[in-house]
Amino acid sequence: MDEINGLIYGLELQARALSPQYAETNEVRFFIATNSLKPTNQIHLVEYSEEKSQINSTIFEHSFGEVWKLNANPHDLYEIATCFNEQTSNGIKSKAALLKYGENTDTIGKVKTELSWQQEEILETEIYGEKVKTVEFHPTQKQSLACVIDNKVILYDRAESKTRQAAEIASTSSSSKHLNHPFTGGKWSHHHQGQQFVALHDTFIKAYDTRDNNHCAWSIEDSHGQLVRDIDCNLNKQCHFVTGGDDGFLKLWDCRMPKEPVFARNDHAHWVWCVRFNTFHDQLILSSSSDCKVLLTCAGSVSSEAAENVNPNAITSLENTTQRKYLDDGLLHTFEQHEDSVYCVEWSNVDPWIFASLSYDGRLLISKVPKQYKYQIIL
Repeated sequence: MDEINGLIYGLELQARALSPQYAETNEVRFFIATNSLKPTNQIHLVEYSEEKSQINSTIFEHSFGEVWKLNANPHDLYEIATCFNEQTSNGIKSKAALLKYGENTDTIGKVKTELSWQQEEILETEIYGEKVKTVEFHPTQKQSLACVIDNKVILYDRAESKTRQAAEIASTSSSSKHLNHPFTGGKWSHHHQGQQFVALHDTFIKAYDTRDNNHCAWSIEDSHGQLVRDIDCNLNKQCHFVTGGDDGFLKLWDCRMPKEPVFARNDHAHWVWCVRFNTFHDQLILSSSSDCKVLLTCAGSVSSEAAENVNPNAITSLENTTQRKYLDDGLLHTFEQHEDSVYCVEWSNVDPWIFASLSYDGRLLISKVPKQYKYQIIL
């Protein structure tokens, strides 16, 4: 694979949903979902072989409708959750589904026809609202889901088939513009004992303690000048999150100090749709935007790998400490191989130097961190 240009996998339909196959521990795999008004959409499970420098795939049908969001279950290799639009005689409805393919299915690159799902479950969301933004699997509790629906965060207990409302932004006639906006997304915090769900609300970030209804544990007001689009949690450093917004900014936050970001960059020329920490080396951050670019940014000074965070007992000598070179903060590399808005970018959960990006025209690009940055980190 060309380190600069990457490897391209093309879909026949538009697409804007991408997820690593989190439960896979050996192969570099990603799920992609199409976003077309045609009757049948598709889910592609793609596998990248570095040795052969090629991409193989298995295609599943998604007959429910166009997919707007896709998440893979970190506890179950074979299960994903999709948020999709369904066209009815009364208009368009937004719903969510849990889909699972057969455990004996090992056909990547072998079967050319579309496969069906072994299990399909449509979540009961209509009683809570009309627009499902995301379904998030809990990082440690296998039976727990969080679903963002309109102005609510709903918790699903799959073991007991129960649902519970964890948070709600009340509609109001107040002059405050923020109160009349629904949630735009959200994620589980990997910290705080897994008890907090972080929701995006206009320009606000609100973390809810799921043990108590509508208990806001912390919040960041006006985190961006315009709508905040995405958030990701730093798995390696407590209380650190990264956000991207319509103001073109990428910002890192310490939720204990919500007044100002600890790091900020404004290198994109349009809305930032997706931001992701590298789960192995959190100084590396990916962002994608409707400016058709994917940016690789370094925030080493505020990462778990910052010089002041290095354990001195792990250093063999003071000389090694002084000679160690750290990447400078700022933009490292711009990937410009896309020709349409890049709605998603995701690191591989298997290889820390490989990532995938997906643009609306159906182009998936498998790329690598340039070698000069890789070696500067590991040597």
